[in-house]
Amino acid sequence: MQSFWNTISKYPIFLAGALLSVFLGAIKPLLPLFKNPVTAIALSGLFIGGFAFLTFTLRAMLGLQQL
Repeated sequence: MQSFWNTISKYPIFLAGALLSVFLGAIKPLLPLFKNPVTAIALSGLFIGGFAFLTFTLRAMLGLQQL
């Protein structure tokens, strides 16, 4: 039974590593674009807008705090 719990305890570490690698793989190609101020502002606006859209959509779908 101890080996079962040792095996199960490794899954969260694997999940965190997999999510981190996906995040870094998505961000790394965008890093050179942040050197130019115009594209840096555009990308920042895109990230903020995307996060706001996702937040408002999930709140509406789940019935949380209507604005």
